[in-house]
Amino acid sequence: MPPSNDMTNQAHLKPPVIIYLSSSSPSFQPFPNLSQLSAALGGLSGVPELEVEALRPVNLLQERNLLPPRPLEAPEPNLTPDLKKVNCSPQTFRCTLTSIPQTQALLNKARLPLGLLLHPFRDLQQLPVITSNTIVRCRSCRTYINPFVTFLDQRRWKCNLCYRVNDVPDEFMYNPVTRSYGEPHKRPEVQNSTVEFIASSDYMLRPPQPAVYLFVLDVSHNAVEAGYLKYFCESLLENLDKLPGDTRTRVGFLTFDSTIHFYNLQEGLSQPQMLVVSDIDGTLMVNLKESKELVKDLLTSLPAMFSQSRETHSALGPALQAAFKLMSPTGGRVTVFQTQLPTLGAGKLQSREDPNQRSSTKGVQHLGPATDFYKKLALDCSGQQIGVDLFLLSSQYADLASLACISKYSAGSVFYYPSFHYIHNPAQLEKFQKDLERYLTRKIGFEAVMRIRCTKGLSIHTFHGNFFVRSTDLLSLANVNPDSAFAVQMSIEDSLADSSLACFQAALLYTSNKGKRRIRVHTLCLPVVNQLSDVYAGADVQAITCLLANMAIDRSISSNLSDARDALVNAVVDLVTAYKSNVSNLQQSGLVVPASMRLFPLYILALLKQKALRTGTSTRLDERVFAMCEFKTQPLQQLMRMVHPDLYRMDNMSDQGALHLNDTVVPQPHLLHLSAERLSRDGAFLMDCGNVFYLWIGKCCNEMFIRDVLGCPNYASVPPNMVSETNEQLSVQEISSSLFFSLRDDASAKATFFQHLVEDRSESALSYHEFLQHVQLQMSK
Repeated sequence: MPPSNDMTNQAHLKPPVIIYLSSSSPSFQPFPNLSQLSAALGGLSGVPELEVEALRPVNLLQERNLLPPRPLEAPEPNLTPDLKKVNCSPQTFRCTLTSIPQTQALLNKARLPLGLLLHPFRDLQQLPVITSNTIVRCRSCRTYINPFVTFLDQRRWKCNLCYRVNDVPDEFMYNPVTRSYGEPHKRPEVQNSTVEFIASSDYMLRPPQPAVYLFVLDVSHNAVEAGYLKYFCESLLENLDKLPGDTRTRVGFLTFDSTIHFYNLQEGLSQPQMLVVSDIDGTLMVNLKESKELVKDLLTSLPAMFSQSRETHSALGPALQAAFKLMSPTGGRVTVFQTQLPTLGAGKLQSREDPNQRSSTKGVQHLGPATDFYKKLALDCSGQQIGVDLFLLSSQYADLASLACISKYSAGSVFYYPSFHYIHNPAQLEKFQKDLERYLTRKIGFEAVMRIRCTKGLSIHTFHGNFFVRSTDLLSLANVNPDSAFAVQMSIEDSLADSSLACFQAALLYTSNKGKRRIRVHTLCLPVVNQLSDVYAGADVQAITCLLANMAIDRSISSNLSDARDALVNAVVDLVTAYKSNVSNLQQSGLVVPASMRLFPLYILALLKQKALRTGTSTRLDERVFAMCEFKTQPLQQLMRMVHPDLYRMDNMSDQGALHLNDTVVPQPHLLHLSAERLSRDGAFLMDCGNVFYLWIGKCCNEMFIRDVLGCPNYASVPPNMVSETNEQLSVQEISSSLFFSLRDDASAKATFFQHLVEDRSESALSYHEFLQHVQLQMSK
């Protein structure tokens, strides 16, 4: 739908004439040829044609069309075809540099961060599962055997991380796939970089726990007004049989306002019993199969039980303490629904938000917790293998900076629905319902630990994500889910000069929902290089952006937001300066970067405009904190679409370059730059933000497109509220995994759509060209 008047002018007047100014020279120097470039960078190695394109110098003040036609893929490491074929998928394991510098000095020279992004428990269509009496590991560093080890002969293998020579066990000589003997190098563990082992009792401190789920529900007057309880109960009823688990699965319920209510659902009762007790015992957690009818009765009657509540207080802290006591004998997952600031008992909080400071261009206060109660309780939970997930459905400030600690340190997840109301905000209601369905039915791992190992000489020094660090390289994950990711920062402690390859291995030991102990192992292999050119050629601009985002979130909490923003700008300045100083014979004026990093300044500008890091734009404190939580836990693909959405024109698609899948032609429209000047009154544009799609329809859009796609005869007849074929109202907010339209009469949707046009000036934020000029100014200081 057409934007507001000022936006319309911005989008549909002729684009302004932009004169690019250079501070260093009035005229641009010609670009060097490739031999000059190669010499300047110290020579090229490996695959010249790939590296040449990645190293092509790009003058950002001259080149306007920087986006590739299709979404950016991860760069392919410069490895032999045999190693490429078995390497770990970049969707699972990704490094900021796909060519590892030989020394810390070379890494420092490149001015790029070294780190890993990991999505260890993601949903996989194919996963080799190995049952073996012997899980083969290095005797020295405990690395799991993998495709990148070296077999010296049939009886000995050399570890690819510490280089120790190990014996091949007799059992490993037999290949269960080919049913042949004497070919250890053809075993599935050595043919696949992602495998899962069924673990023996050696990997258990206790018998594997059952799947145990406790739901902790806010039933205060505020919660009743918001109306979430009815929809939670409906969703759980619908998905009760889809909860991951087996015949041992146990469930429990606890509700709270100013007091805490427990529910006796023991088999044999005619109906659920509500209890207000001081002494909690394990009988309140019941076997789901045995007590299913009582559970259904409770879920059917819960919404009405509190519909007349006038109790305004919230005793969240005591409710969590009770949950901890209930779950401690087994461990499991606690799911908390909260609608307001906790006001009673342990962990009570007071409002810390000053609404007048939401648009501040200076520091933002209170990004850290007000109390250590929630962190301490989370660490206690982690010790008992209890993960806590938080659903915050609040129309007022609820101090998410404090509350989120309960999930952050227990390896839980945080979901947030600002201004939630079942009538007044149908968009958030639909998002809540979709998130809840995914949450209840997605796979889960219990009592997990994850360790990341890397080649001798490399060291890990900082982790990002939701977990408790049990030792220097061991993460404690009471629960693990397929939607959470992690990041780590690394340094090079000793020279890798004796290695041509560097390897990284992540091992996730967990209990499946069927009570089986399993180990999922991912191994990534990358080349080691001694030339700066190779480091730049293999730079993964999206992974670098995501790692820097994680580092900026930490910096904004430990120091302040201004420092974090400055650090991001300095990352761009450092890259451009390093490239310029090391490519000494490139007498380029302007801003020159290698083609592999051409989108880096654009991505950093997009980061600076995100809710988590922006200043000068009105941003509620809880929304800012939630955006920070998202940065620390979202997988790369999701995070990058949030930061820099994909924009396509939809009304003029053709079959040119289309994919042909199962007799279906799938058009491949080109990506557009995120600027209003790329929109037009006669077009239809789709923006993919990862968790929401926006469809922007121009006023003069082709009527055939409107008729075929929206089912309306013309633009004027498009109703203010579009509905889908299932008569569910299509909404305009940020809603997971569905297509939603930006509606004609919805100002907030239009505003959100145009906020995502990160190349344009907005409120107090710079346009892309202004940002480049700012970087240039910083370089000259």
